[in-house]
Amino acid sequence: MNNFRIAKIIIAFSSLSYLSVSFLRNYNSPENIEKRCILKFEKDFKNNLETSNEEWNQILDLADNNYYKCMGTPQY
Repeated sequence: MNNFRIAKIIIAFSSLSYLSVSFLRNYNSPENIEKRCILKFEKDFKNNLETSNEEWNQILDLADNNYYKCMGTPQY
């Protein structure tokens, strides 16, 4: 009985560890990071008709910098 309980605990811990590693590997894949960053900063790229050209260029530069920061790409 005691061996069965220990085996259940080991199986549960192993399964939880495997699922955690699998989730983190998938969550931190470059494709998923890019999708999250695009969705996060997509609203910054929508042009309002009321904004001037200079203001729109500043908005795009800021959104571009934030996107690269989100992706972890170094900026020079």
